[in-house]
Amino acid sequence: MSYRSRASLLGLPLVHVAAGSIADGTYRRGVAVGWIAVGDIAIGVLVSCGGVALGTISVGGASCGLLSLGGLAVGLAAMGGLAVGLLALGGAAFAWHVAVGGMAVAHDFAAGGLAVAPHVLSPRLAEFGSQFRHPLAAFRIEDALVLVAIIIAVLAIALRIRQARDDRA
Repeated sequence: MSYRSRASLLGLPLVHVAAGSIADGTYRRGVAVGWIAVGDIAIGVLVSCGGVALGTISVGGASCGLLSLGGLAVGLAAMGGLAVGLLALGGAAFAWHVAVGGMAVAHDFAAGGLAVAPHVLSPRLAEFGSQFRHPLAAFRIEDALVLVAIIIAVLAIALRIRQARDDRA
């Protein structure tokens, strides 16, 4: 299914909506390009919304734009599970200026459970009082090793699932 508005500006439709479809037994992604784009892959000059979204204001599973919202958000102002930008807010937030999140890493200011920056606001500061001198002092190497083990286990399970799917096909 696809909808493209008749009105256009600079050769791009004002609105383009493209939903994926099944053709010849395979799924074809819907790619939408316009000033306002909605689709599996959406590229919108002003607004984009889709699984992968690129645009000034982008919302999607993976989004990139000036203002990005999504599972993976990259932009000047980014908000999502993993957010990267000048300003970032998310579960894991990496920013140049301000990062806020469960894990927040920034060049200037950070706030969150594990905050790393020259200027830090963290709930863990109260636990350590004046002994807390470095943002990574609360982070133990054991925590990192557990995290690496979990990531390896998840990747191994994902590979097994993929192999099982390939064997069925």
